[in-house]
Amino acid sequence: MSEELDFIYQEAEEHMQKSIAHLEHELKSIRAGKASPQMLATVVVDYYGSPTPLSQVANVSARDAQTLTVQPWEKSMLSAIERAIINANLGFAPSNNGEVVIINIPPLTEERRKELVKQAKEEAEVAKVSIRNIRKEANNDIKKLEKNKEISEDESKSAHDKIQKLTDKYIEEVEKHLEKKEKDIMTV
Repeated sequence: MSEELDFIYQEAEEHMQKSIAHLEHELKSIRAGKASPQMLATVVVDYYGSPTPLSQVANVSARDAQTLTVQPWEKSMLSAIERAIINANLGFAPSNNGEVVIINIPPLTEERRKELVKQAKEEAEVAKVSIRNIRKEANNDIKKLEKNKEISEDESKSAHDKIQKLTDKYIEEVEKHLEKKEKDIMTV
């Protein structure tokens, strides 16, 4: 196979891997019933006048499956952290004991679980569309090479098949991630 085809294939695989990494990141932010520090990843705290991610002003950890604790680096930040969590509109009611902010995670209702599964499916669909678009771009690049007589018709067909196999592999990976997340969400 020519260097151009190798480059097209490698570039397509690289982009597909990025689509999977993005999907993993998005799925982590979807709540699955268990307390996870990732649930507070979007919280921004007013740190002496500048908006700062919570993770940069405190240590967030899961004490158990239903409780998150937020240990600020500075005790004076307790009320600002509480306010930021409430303002983030995540549906949590934080409280503090003078040392740490404690967040009890309410159990998910069946209806809420179904909404979260739907959200996970939407994220998976976005990843699949992204992967299919990468396939389309790669196939267009291959067609250009064939049209410009830089590769033969056989090489072109072989390259298209290779790109399709790669696409199938990454679509299958999306399905595995979705299946795992769905199971996590629906497990009570």
